[in-house]
Amino acid sequence: MDRFDAMQAFARVVETGSFTKAAATLHMSKTTVTQLVQQLEARLRVRLFNRTTRKVHVTADGAAYYERVVRLLADLDDAETSLSTAAAAPRGRLRVDVPSPLARLVLVPALPAFHARYPDIQLDMGVSDRRVDMLGENVDCVVRGGTLTDQSLIARQVGELALRVFAAPSYLRHAGVPAHPGELEDSHHRIVGFLWARTGKPVPYAMRRGGESIHVQGRYVCAMDDGNAYLAAGLAGMGVLWLPSYMARPHAASGELVPLFEGWTMDPMPLYVAYPPNRHVSAKVRVFIDWVVELMALHAPLRAARQG
Repeated sequence: MDRFDAMQAFARVVETGSFTKAAATLHMSKTTVTQLVQQLEARLRVRLFNRTTRKVHVTADGAAYYERVVRLLADLDDAETSLSTAAAAPRGRLRVDVPSPLARLVLVPALPAFHARYPDIQLDMGVSDRRVDMLGENVDCVVRGGTLTDQSLIARQVGELALRVFAAPSYLRHAGVPAHPGELEDSHHRIVGFLWARTGKPVPYAMRRGGESIHVQGRYVCAMDDGNAYLAAGLAGMGVLWLPSYMARPHAASGELVPLFEGWTMDPMPLYVAYPPNRHVSAKVRVFIDWVVELMALHAPLRAARQG
């Protein structure tokens, strides 16, 4: 029995709650993972899991052992990455998930420079706005905008997305140009709804001007759970949009989108990189996060950085 493989298999079963999922994330067969865990139990002379036909539950002994195994695996990874050659040239497969507009407009165009800097990193980039099961899908980190509700994740804020309100000329010709955000609640106006992954619903937008404050919910005839589709619906004239500057800039410059409500402000949307607390932050994850920070300093800098 390879003790390292066995401990890694055991830890992944705990994290995913399934031998099948653990096998998939480790690129092993379910039989191999099962045998490794059985051999580990035989060596330790304790039962690590209670198994039923449908579920796998870690035992009290297994939970205590897991806490030690996670630290040991992290120490082993540190020992490897602390070597000068490993630290200077991070390598290996890196699995991330990022919002679709950010991938299309910012991250993917910058990938040649990332690859030139870190040629030994194999990047698997999921592109979505969905909620990701990071442990079950073996994702190293995610980039997400908005308030993080999963308190179990460790998050680093990497940028702030300045928001403004826009509409396509075709929509404004049909519905008229609203002079006040409150007019978006009127029956003849429509927004494009964005379905947030954490709630599955559109959320109201807080807008301010001087001492006046309003939360705009609006009505929609279509709502999207993907940023690129959301933008496309707005460009097609389906309703009013709230967009980060980096998404709206080229379309506003070309006249495809018209900015609304001059003088009104909104709080910027925070942008985070998040990862599980029991997932060791390897060298390849650290350099990816640092790369995202560099890009956001150009496209969506933090206010403290702008003021500095």
